[in-house]
Amino acid sequence: MALTPETLTRHELVGLHVRVVESTNPDAVGISGRVVGETMGTLSVEGDRVWQLPKQGTTFEFALPRPRTDEAADAAKASGTTSELPSETASRTGQSNGCEDVAYVTVDGARLLSRPALRTEKAGVSTWR
Repeated sequence: MALTPETLTRHELVGLHVRVVESTNPDAVGISGRVVGETMGTLSVEGDRVWQLPKQGTTFEFALPRPRTDEAADAAKASGTTSELPSETASRTGQSNGCEDVAYVTVDGARLLSRPALRTEKAGVSTWR
């Protein structure tokens, strides 16, 4: 299954770029970096240091690189184009360092509360499907 804004909550998060956009801890807002670890209740984010951030009460914005295709290039040229997403995510597009097309996906950390291995499993019964 491809990593898209719609399927983000069912994928491995380690390695993705993330930013905290809302949190019950006002000091955590604005922390950004790469996810280097994940537990049931926390994300470890490496920026200027490694931050252990609770998922509960935090809203994260993930940057998902998108493959460049002719269709994507045409969509980028069209003004006012947006994609429809499930209610738990919101998205915007942009340029990362001016060269890579990126989709930004906002996810409530409560949607990520689960054992990462169970959330990303491909067999059996899962509430994440």
